[in-house]
Amino acid sequence: MKIALAQIDPTVGDFTGNLEKILAAATKAAAGGARLTVFSELALCGYPPADFLEKPAFLARCRSALDELSAATKDLTTAILIGTALPAPAGSGKPAVNAAVLLDGGQVLLEQHKRLLPFYDVFDEQRYFRRAESQKVVELDGLRVAISICEDAWNDKQFWKHPLYSIDPMEELMRQVPAIHLNISASPFWHGKPDVRRQMLSAIARRDGIPVVMVNQVGGNDSLIFDGSSVAVNARGELVAQAASFADDLVLVDPFNAAPIAAPSEDENEAAFKALVLGTRDYVRKCGFSKVLIGLSGGIDSALVAAIATEALGPENVLSVGMPSPYSSQGSVDDSRRLAENLGIRFETIGISEIFAGFNHALAPLFAGRAEDLTEENIQPRIRGTLLMALSNKFNALVLTTGNKSEMAVGYCTLYGDMVGALAVIGDLMKTRVYSVCRWLNREREVIPSAILDKPPSAELRPGQMDTDSLPPYDVLDPIVEAYVERYEPPARIAQEHGFDLSLVKQVVRLIERSEYKRQQAAPVLKLTAKSFGLGRRFPIAVKVQV
Repeated sequence: MKIALAQIDPTVGDFTGNLEKILAAATKAAAGGARLTVFSELALCGYPPADFLEKPAFLARCRSALDELSAATKDLTTAILIGTALPAPAGSGKPAVNAAVLLDGGQVLLEQHKRLLPFYDVFDEQRYFRRAESQKVVELDGLRVAISICEDAWNDKQFWKHPLYSIDPMEELMRQVPAIHLNISASPFWHGKPDVRRQMLSAIARRDGIPVVMVNQVGGNDSLIFDGSSVAVNARGELVAQAASFADDLVLVDPFNAAPIAAPSEDENEAAFKALVLGTRDYVRKCGFSKVLIGLSGGIDSALVAAIATEALGPENVLSVGMPSPYSSQGSVDDSRRLAENLGIRFETIGISEIFAGFNHALAPLFAGRAEDLTEENIQPRIRGTLLMALSNKFNALVLTTGNKSEMAVGYCTLYGDMVGALAVIGDLMKTRVYSVCRWLNREREVIPSAILDKPPSAELRPGQMDTDSLPPYDVLDPIVEAYVERYEPPARIAQEHGFDLSLVKQVVRLIERSEYKRQQAAPVLKLTAKSFGLGRRFPIAVKVQV
């Protein structure tokens, strides 16, 4: 049987747009001879719909959209496997079910509900969905087909050392002797996950002795980025088809007869860049905008954000602004201008020295007798934030914030200043990774000026300031942040594993804990790691922590 892996980028709540994409892909698949076209989890309504699932009108629209799809495909020669939310049965205690619906000739052959509902990291499906109690195999042209939804395939006791659930839905399905396993997923990206996903599916295929086809969502939705990377493996666990990463795709394959192919390899820096480009493009466009604003400081973080935005939206849709203060070096302004020329984006300057002087003059009576300190430093980024938001209002362009994960972790950022904006594009990239992605960008030509790459990091908010005045070097800071934030390792273990002084590790940990109030007021962060700041990491603000 020829099967189409229909990897599309849906938008939450855009039933009309999602239907158009689904019908276009199904029509193309049918023309290519596909007998079955498989879409991703909740592709009809978009994933994740979150609290829209508590609105009866939203669930009613899910049902009517499914009816529209059924009517529109009754004459197609391809069957369609589609994911959607649907109203839960009355009295079930939950508003919705997460369903996989198999349509053929306009008729519903199967409506299978999701059984394993993740409730960790960014997932909270137990909040909304009623869990399926059983599953059954369905026949299509005499072929017995097992269907699972994302997490239902992620509890193989032979693959995972510590399974999260007491049941494996595939065991029940395999007792019904299917000939193939279809999995529809909305599996968010993090570094290394596509390889893990492919290895897991290959292990399931080998265990069960049947081909496995997985279609994954692609696109960005708020903080989450979905990489696609849909796959088909044969009964021996060999890869026989792989859809594109970070792009819509339609791949046709007969998983029973296709020849094995090599697994694609992708540089981590390339994957990070592509993921952030996709996440930025979708966030801006799905929010109804086409243009963005970036404050260019002459530093590496804003340079990378500008490069990502240019790739995502086109140079004509990116406005960069330099806002030099009395402490900004001429080199920083020149480096920003050179970057803008390399990217082909518009660059403007607005000097803030007079505005800064006006603030100081206005505050002088209240500040009399007090020495200058962090207060005066922070006034500068807050002036810049105000100017960027004024430009945002005037030109209908979203402001992209430029802080990295290292800075957000320890609070080396200014509320209502450099944290102003709609999206934290590189908020899940450590500073050391920012440098490596920029060097990857420069592999063929100079995109990021060498002067930006080579200069010591500095906020330039006081004479001679360097980041190392306040923080350890980033090659020391980043391993501590990564271990404490992403793996919850205690300070003593971090110090021992990396050979760091324990008092230094504890100092960094204190900064991390003290900065929670800043992070919870930050723009959404595009997720690249298994533990990013945002929905998947939830800590109280008012708390006393012993380090």
